[in-house]
This record gives sequence, C-alpha cells and structure tokens, in this order.
Amino acid sequence: MKRYLLVVIAFLVIVAVVFSQRESMAEKNKNTINTGLPSNVAELKANMKEGYKEIYLAGGCFWGVEKYFASINGVVATDVGYANGKTENPTYEDVVYRNTNHAETVHIVYDENIVSLPFILDMYYKIIDPTSVNKQGNDRGIQYRTGIYYLDDTQKNIAENSLKELAKQYKGQKIAIELLPITNYYKAEEYHQSYLDKNPFGYCHIGKDKFEEAKKAVDRNLHNNISYKKEFVQPSEDELKEKLTAMQYKVTQKNGTEPPFRNEYWDNKRKGIYVDITTGEPLFSSKDKYDSGSGWPSFTKPIDGTELAENRDTSHGMVRTEVRSKFGDSHLGHLFNDGPKDKGGMRYCINSASLRFIPKEDMIKEGYGHLIHLVD
Repeated sequence: MKRYLLVVIAFLVIVAVVFSQRESMAEKNKNTINTGLPSNVAELKANMKEGYKEIYLAGGCFWGVEKYFASINGVVATDVGYANGKTENPTYEDVVYRNTNHAETVHIVYDENIVSLPFILDMYYKIIDPTSVNKQGNDRGIQYRTGIYYLDDTQKNIAENSLKELAKQYKGQKIAIELLPITNYYKAEEYHQSYLDKNPFGYCHIGKDKFEEAKKAVDRNLHNNISYKKEFVQPSEDELKEKLTAMQYKVTQKNGTEPPFRNEYWDNKRKGIYVDITTGEPLFSSKDKYDSGSGWPSFTKPIDGTELAENRDTSHGMVRTEVRSKFGDSHLGHLFNDGPKDKGGMRYCINSASLRFIPKEDMIKEGYGHLIHLVD
C-alpha cells in the first residue's frame, strides 16, 4: 500500500508540474500575442543597429529565400529560423517530425533609407506561389507555408495594403499568405545559415535568374523621392569662400578651368560616385567614367535622375556646351559628342575641382547608400 501511495503521489506531482508549465507557457504566449512582439524579442534586438528595420517572411525552404533577400541592395543582414510555432527552441527535426507548427522563416534587417517594406514585399511575391497552401516548389508541409510576420501596426497596415494589391492579380483565387504578428522566432542551426553560400550547388526552389534579379533590384520609388533632392541647398557666397579652395572657387563660381593631367580625379579608377563640391548633389558614377585622354575626368552620362543645366558657351573663340549643376549652379565643365559610340557618343569633360569623390565603401555612412547599385 505504501509503495502504491508513493506511486500515486509521484504521479500527481508530475501532473501538477506539467500543468503548471503549460499554464506558464500559455500565459507567456498570451502576453506575447497581445504585444505583437516575439517572446525572445530582447535577444533578437540585442544586435540591431539603431535606425534599421526588420521583417519576418516565410516563403518555403528558407535556404533560397535567405540568399534572395540577402542580395537586395538595402538589406543589411539576414538569418533563418523557425517562427510562430508552439514550442520553444525547436530543432530542425522537431519542426519536420514533431508537429511544432513553426514556419521556416527569414529574418530580414533592412535600411529603410535604401529599401522600403512595400518594395521588399513586392520582391517577396516574385519568388512564391501566393495561392499555394503549405507547399512551395517541391517542398510540402506546414513548415513551408507562406507568411508575413510583422512587429507593429505600421508594418501590418503596409502588408494589408500590399496583399490587397496582390489579390487583384489573382482574381477568383484565394491568397494563402498568412498575415500575423511575429509571436516567436528561433534561429535555426548554424549549418542552415547562409546555406547556399556555403553549398552553391545545394537544393533551392528559387531559380538562379531570381537571384540575379535581386542583385539588380532598385527601389526607385524611394530613390526618386523629391524630398531627397530638396536637401541640396546652394551655400551662401561667404560659405563658399570659406569652404572651397581657390581653384574650386575659381572653377565652380567663375567658370574657370583647371590644368589637364594635374587635377585630383583625371586618373581615379576607384568605385564610387562624384558629387557637386558645393552641395553634395550626386552627379556621376565611376561606372560611367572612362579615360578620354584629355587629362580631365570624363563620363559618358550623369547619374540617372540627375538634371544638369546646359548652356551655350562662346568663350575663348569656341562654341561649346557648358554643363552646370542644378542645385548648386556650379560650373562643372563641358559636353562634347566625341565620346564612346557604344555608350551613346557623349563626353562629359568635367573639372576635378567641381567634384568630390565618395568611395563605394563610404557611400552608406555619407547618405548615398541608395546609389551603390550604380557603381557595380
């Protein structure tokens, strides 16, 4: 009888402990859902750089989805994991075989000055079948469902509007992408992280053409924002005299010309952009620079969206086309039609003294990260 009583007592203790743990987990999940933040949000936020944003997207096997988004300009970090499941710290085997209800998910950290959430979602739709339930490519199972998991109401509203636009393209079909707050997220095992970089010939349900498309993707709605261009303000005369060297002032303000082959950038071959020395307005990309043999920096075209003023110049007994910057009204140089024929035939012959060069590695910190795609 004593042994029987001990067994009963032990059983009751085990039941009580299990029940208590379940109650605790239920309360924890309840609080998590109410806040709309992951239960392990402190850990996830620990290494987040101020000013960056994040979103969680499920789109089938996370190997290819991660590589795809990591290729997009403005995405600064990615990792893969298991989201919105029923258990804590699941392993890959748990997710596949033990019905934990997690979705293979990619955590995307992005700089919203370079790429916006609407653009990220538009790119997301290009690599999934939004009408497929628990299946993407050859992968089947609830862990391969599609989902947008947001952190706040702003992201939720953006995603709702985005999904409404997507639905217009699939009339008569139901969009299977679930839109939910991110209630938990656990990083997958290390061998899953950047898997296709470690294993270039590994399985992926996303075509290689999509990876190439991601590399070239540009959020033009963001980059062509007029408010960005309004930041370039012409300095006062006193400011210019204090800021510029004698040669820079002579060239930009007095229509001067610096000596050929004895100026800063005529033979510069580094990747980057050239901006107006007076205002910082982006003017030319290193990708469009070439050696014309003239001794001055020469470009086949200005950066897309840059509006240069062109004036008739009859000085020095010649008829030429002068080129000036729009916002700073700086004299830059002249435009000729003897440039490379395969690049449009134009030559922008520019004074180094009118330019400031920003190397590719400094473009983000100097506020030109949205133009990095133009120098590669």
